[in-house]
Amino acid sequence: MARSKGSKEDPSARERILVAAEELFARSGFEATPTSRIAERAGVPKGLVHYYFRRKSDLLTALVERLPDERIEPARVVVPGDIAESLRRLVAELDRRLSASRMLSHLLWREADTHRAVRDALQARFTVLVHQVRSVITAAGAGGLALADVESASGLLARAVSYRHSVARHGEDAGPDLMERELAFIAEALSGRGGPRGDVPSQNMA
Repeated sequence: MARSKGSKEDPSARERILVAAEELFARSGFEATPTSRIAERAGVPKGLVHYYFRRKSDLLTALVERLPDERIEPARVVVPGDIAESLRRLVAELDRRLSASRMLSHLLWREADTHRAVRDALQARFTVLVHQVRSVITAAGAGGLALADVESASGLLARAVSYRHSVARHGEDAGPDLMERELAFIAEALSGRGGPRGDVPSQNMA
């Protein structure tokens, strides 16, 4: 028996609601978008929106989960002995994953100031990003890098990448080339420093 469009049994209804919410929030803002408009855009009864999302803010929480997974295995991007190229490949892969959700990424960063759940989710993603940068630097550097330097470099690059993604729009500012100076600076600073105290072991940091 065919399921009617917009029924609670329709497996695509929740997806249509989220797509509509993403488009309308990006266009008009979260506060200015009533759930009735979301329902109309999604082609479902208004009550179905509240069936899946009890509060309108729950839509933002669900949209965070639609962001692409940013966990990247270091082995996919690391070039042993070449920190700059390894970081360049990491940034390129992160940009590639972002390309399918530029509007969503910008929307969520914009709403993070007023919605704690969104802010916490983005902070968690930032923590993952710092860990990934640290792991790539450590694997590419093959030991001999001062722990404090690796921590500082990881935080700086993670912030730079996060900022670019937060302001991403329709394809401009894409690719690692626009970060080449930052990547080269970090790699040069790391390659020129190190020492026996506080060195990072050659294996990936947990």
